[in-house]
Amino acid sequence: MRALRLTAEWPVDTVAAAIVFPDGEVRTTGPVHHRFRIASIAKMLVGYTVLIGCEEGTVALDQPAGQPGCTIRHLLAHAGGYPFEGDGPIARPAQRRIYSNTGVELAADALAKAAGMPFGEYLTEAVLAPLGMNDTTLRGSPAHGVHSTVADLVAFVGELRAPRLLSPAGAAQFRTVQFPGLAGIVPGIGRFDECDWGLGTELRGSKHPHWTGTRNSPSTYGHFGGAGTLLWVDPGVHVACVALTDRPFDEWAATALHLWPAFGDAALTEAGV
Repeated sequence: MRALRLTAEWPVDTVAAAIVFPDGEVRTTGPVHHRFRIASIAKMLVGYTVLIGCEEGTVALDQPAGQPGCTIRHLLAHAGGYPFEGDGPIARPAQRRIYSNTGVELAADALAKAAGMPFGEYLTEAVLAPLGMNDTTLRGSPAHGVHSTVADLVAFVGELRAPRLLSPAGAAQFRTVQFPGLAGIVPGIGRFDECDWGLGTELRGSKHPHWTGTRNSPSTYGHFGGAGTLLWVDPGVHVACVALTDRPFDEWAATALHLWPAFGDAALTEAGV
């Protein structure tokens, strides 16, 4: 497959990737059972876990968390007013989209406190164990400290495409824009007047340029990570891609922002899109 062969040209020591086609077929390349730090793709796992916690009655999206006026929903959608790192808020909630590890950590902490167990345990019981993601572990911050494999993330993609752990309404919330119309920055990509975000997952929307394929539909959602990793699902055409590497994004960002869209476009072409 041309799309998967393209990953051999990436300036990284190790890469593993997968494409999930509309009929559910999965094609892969590289060491799919090799553990990589997935960096901010972990935020998707946080959002999904919190939504399960909501359906279990452990927490509620609109319960207070963080600074006054802030809720779990704000935190997962990078609308809580917190900086990239640091405990002190720098804006009021829902004023602009400020990409924040702190906000996601606060959301995970709210779930952990309500459940009376560490977030990592809730993550395992709610998501990892049911999906058979046995090679996925949390090592540090829930926002960026997860290590996983392409094989495990393909299992997560299967859940995203056909949810079993969440109700249809809950799964839809995950990839529905929260606080529409907020401007903000996607780190390493650029500033957007409409910087759409779901609950732990970025939404492509009208963003251009973007790290997904140039032909991905606006409904595409996912995340890329500072470890040189990406995961996206395009429900408009029922195609998904995962790619994990061992080279930090900031060391090859300019190159990645050409190579990643080319990979996505090739995957869409091979899927007949």
